[in-house]
Amino acid sequence: MGKERLKNLDYVIFIPYIIMSVIGVVMVYSASANIALQNGGSPLSYLIKQLIYMVVGLGIILFMIRMNINFLRKPIVLKFLLGLFVFGLLWLLVFGKTINGAAGWIHLGPINIQPAEFVKFFLIIWLANAVASGQPEMTLSVRSWLDQMKWPLFWSLALIALIFKQPDSGGAAINFAIVFILINCSGFSWKRALSIIYGCAAGAFLIFELVLVPMAKSDSFSNSYRLQRIVAFTNPFGHAQGTGQQVVNSYYAISNGGLFGVGLGNSVQKTGYLPEPNTDFIMSILTEELGAIAAFLVLALLTVIVLRTIQIGVRSNDPYQSLICYGVATYMSIQTFFNMGGVLGVLPITGVTFPFISYGGSSILTLAMCLGLVLNISSRQRIERRALKLARKAH
Repeated sequence: MGKERLKNLDYVIFIPYIIMSVIGVVMVYSASANIALQNGGSPLSYLIKQLIYMVVGLGIILFMIRMNINFLRKPIVLKFLLGLFVFGLLWLLVFGKTINGAAGWIHLGPINIQPAEFVKFFLIIWLANAVASGQPEMTLSVRSWLDQMKWPLFWSLALIALIFKQPDSGGAAINFAIVFILINCSGFSWKRALSIIYGCAAGAFLIFELVLVPMAKSDSFSNSYRLQRIVAFTNPFGHAQGTGQQVVNSYYAISNGGLFGVGLGNSVQKTGYLPEPNTDFIMSILTEELGAIAAFLVLALLTVIVLRTIQIGVRSNDPYQSLICYGVATYMSIQTFFNMGGVLGVLPITGVTFPFISYGGSSILTLAMCLGLVLNISSRQRIERRALKLARKAH
C-alpha cells in the first residue's frame, strides 16, 4: 500500500517543494559564505548542513507518504510526544542557553534542536485527533464541546505559554494560530470566533500603542530585547545603528535588487550590514540578488502548496485528514506572513524563518513532516477515486 501511495504522488505540491528547497540551498550558500569566513569557518559549512537537512527532509516526506497515518492517532503516541515537548520546553526554561535574546535551542553535540518548531507538527496532529474524535457529539452543546476539548486546549495553551516564555513570540503566535484555526473547525460558533478575532485585534492594538510602545521607549526597559524590537518597528531609521539595523538594511537590500536583482552572490547587505542574512532575512538577500520577480516566484510556489493543501482538506471525507490539511496550511501561511512582515517592516521582527528557503534544520524537518502527511492524504484520495472509477465501470 505504501508503494502504491508513492506512485500516486501529488506533484502539484511535490514539484514546488523541490524547487523551493533547491532555491533555499543556493540562497543559504550565497547568504552565509561570508558569515562563515568571518567566523573562521569554511564558506561551505552552511551549504553542507542545508543540503543534509534537505536530503533528510526529503527522506522524511517519502517515509510519511508510506506510513499508516492512523499510527499518529494512538493515545500512547500522542501522550509520549506531549510529555516529551513539555519536558523539553521546561528544560529550556531552566537550563537553556540564550542566543539572540531567546533560549530556544537544545544542543546535542553538533545538532541544535528547536522544540518550538516541532510543537507545530504536534499541535496539528494532537488537535486534529481531538476534534475528529469528538464529532458530532461536541457540536450538540457548549458543555459537550468543553468536555471534549478542555484538556487538549489546556495542554496546547500550556505549550504555547512555555514557548512564549523563552521568549519566542513568533513561534508562540504561529502555534496559537494553528490552535485557533483547528478549534474553529471543531463546531465552535463562527460568530463567536469573529467576535474573539476582532476583540483580540483591538485589544492587541491598544496594548501595543498605549502600553508596549511607551514601555519600549522608556529608559527602564532599554535592556529588554523584545521591547526594543518594538522600538525598531515604530521608527527603524531612528535606530538604524541599533535595534532598527535589521529592518533598515532589509529595505536597502530590497531597494538595491529592483526587479531583476544585482546578480547571484553580489549582495552588499549580506557582507556584514544585515544580521542573520541566511535565516530571518534570507528573502531580503534573495530579492537583492535575484530581484523582486524571483521573490514573487517563490511566494507563488508557496501559494500553490498552501492552496493545494486546503483543496485536499476540502475534498477529504475524513475529518481527521481535513483538519491536518487545514492546520498545515495555517502553519505555512502564518509563518510566511510573519517572516515577510518583518522583512518589509510592516510587522515587528519575530525571528521567524521563511518556509523551505531559510537556513535551519528544525524548521525544514518540521515542514517536511507536515508536507509528508498532506501528500499521504492526497495519495489516499487518488487511490480511492481510481478504485471508485473502476467499480463504476465494472457495473
